Amino acid sequence: MLTPAHLTLVQWLSPAFPTGAFAYSHGLETEIAAGTVQAPTSLTAWLRNVLRFGAGWQDAVLLAHALEGDCDALDDLARALQPCAERLQESREQGTALARTVTGITGRDMPARLLPVAVAEAARVLDLPARDVIALYLQGFAGNLVTIAIRHVPLGQTEGQAVLARLLPQIHALADRATRATLDEIGTCALAGDLAALQHEVMDVRIFRT
Repeated sequence: MLTPAHLTLVQWLSPAFPTGAFAYSHGLETEIAAGTVQAPTSLTAWLRNVLRFGAGWQDAVLLAHALEGDCDALDDLARALQPCAERLQESREQGTALARTVTGITGRDMPARLLPVAVAEAARVLDLPARDVIALYLQGFAGNLVTIAIRHVPLGQTEGQAVLARLLPQIHALADRATRATLDEIGTCALAGDLAALQHEVMDVRIFRT
């Protein structure tokens, strides 16, 4: 059943929330420039890999544990897991902006965290099922990257939304799995995505921050 708490979380994860998510491509700009991602099929494959084997899975597990665990320790772990400077920048700046805005709205004192930990700490008071929080987080993450591709490949709006629609079953399954995962299961193996983020740091012409 949809509740006011769900609507609050959707607001925090929406493109209208001032986290500046539109400015971060997660290395996707590199892949587009190289011609690796240039159509709905290649975008879908890239996003599936990032969700299942990269930051999607990593953030989902961190978020699941941060909903009930020690956010200081999990934020330290989240920082240590970042594969490069731009990934750290991306998560730190978005998390800081989210915490600052939630503080301004609610009056709660929200410290700056990396994004998945910031979302979890903010969402604790909503008392939502962990699966719902994780699924909405992953949908927002994937949706932002689809928006990057719509603007920069470019893809049509309908094609881009069709890519996101195809990812929804995987997002649901990942959220369900993350609720049962231990921190020992947090490893990633999306090496191409990590290399794209590293290569983005030295691109001569860049539109996005990461």
